[in-house]
Amino acid sequence: MKPQKNLLALILVLSLLFVFSNRAICQDEEEKKEKKKDAYEFTIDKELARTLVKNQASSSTCWCFATLSFLESELLRMGKEKIDLSEMFIVRNVYPKKAQSYVRYHGKISFPHGGQCHDVLDMIEEYGIVPEETYPGNLYEEKKHQHGELTSILTNMLNAVLKKRGPRLTPKWSQAFEAVLDVYLGKPTATFTYKGKKYSPKTFLTDYLELNPDDYIELTSYTHHPFYQQFTLELPDNWTFNDQFYNVPLDDLGRIIDHSIENGYSVVYGGDVSSKSFFKKKGYAIVPVKDWEDKTEKEKKEKIKEPVEEKVITQQMRQKEFDNFTATDDHAMHIVGIAHDQKEHQFYLTKNSWGTDRKYGGYVYLSKPYVLLNITSIMVNKNALPGDMKAELGL
Repeated sequence: MKPQKNLLALILVLSLLFVFSNRAICQDEEEKKEKKKDAYEFTIDKELARTLVKNQASSSTCWCFATLSFLESELLRMGKEKIDLSEMFIVRNVYPKKAQSYVRYHGKISFPHGGQCHDVLDMIEEYGIVPEETYPGNLYEEKKHQHGELTSILTNMLNAVLKKRGPRLTPKWSQAFEAVLDVYLGKPTATFTYKGKKYSPKTFLTDYLELNPDDYIELTSYTHHPFYQQFTLELPDNWTFNDQFYNVPLDDLGRIIDHSIENGYSVVYGGDVSSKSFFKKKGYAIVPVKDWEDKTEKEKKEKIKEPVEEKVITQQMRQKEFDNFTATDDHAMHIVGIAHDQKEHQFYLTKNSWGTDRKYGGYVYLSKPYVLLNITSIMVNKNALPGDMKAELGL
């Protein structure tokens, strides 16, 4: 019986070793998972219908991508089918307008990059709109939008025109400008067939999409202009000078954003993304209580391990950031929902235009304090405003 007892004892020992070894391996795996665990975990509370994330690539046309994404969501809200609208059709029509302004102001305004949401609506109202398949706007044999060469040629052309080698400008420069755009982007679509019916860009807007550009307004919040009135927002990319923004107190601006989303209307974010606390790779943006420049070198190197407390944003803080050029309009995105982190802090689910090969598939989460501090303006459907705000603004 002795050999049997020894065998049983050996089996027991091996079994215990296996159990403890397996437990240790599991514990190591759990610890590794814990180490890799994201500091922020988001739960979506409200999300709105939207189209797929696109990639503006190297085109500096976020203003167009964000606004058309917004309008595509508007169409879905209206019960229309999902449709992909052409950004480059808008861009193709904007460039000659910007060039005319640039020349008329003797090169003293922004060209070629950047724009505002209203640029899209202005072009749609004047020229209409077409589907992406009708006008992809890429004739230069690249898979993604690459406008570096194009904009360099256009800028140098205009600057050469402004040097005025003769006694006066000739009308030919604008024709040469248009020809360059035709080579790189293509001639603007005049007519096309969609689902078996022929349209012009304008009839596609009015008869098929049934979008009304007058339904959309832009709002901001700054103290250097009176509240509840309109003004021209002083931004380098606001090159048209005649499109007006409604100015409301900060609390009202935040209330409008929340009310819009809760009632099924998405919002365009135009604002700053250059902050040290806009974490592109991690996919979120916050406003920590302690400013980056006030942190020690040790604090700057410390990794965020859990949601941090953020500043309470005031009207004065927002104005200061705008006046000292800390918060400017270097990017536009499309807010499509509301979320919260593990500590119940509010964030906005925001659709970006930097492609899908990123954290959260191309979406970013902007904390409410980040939005209130860094947003230079928003675009919304005027029907998305709370009733008292519509009355206050006379809409």
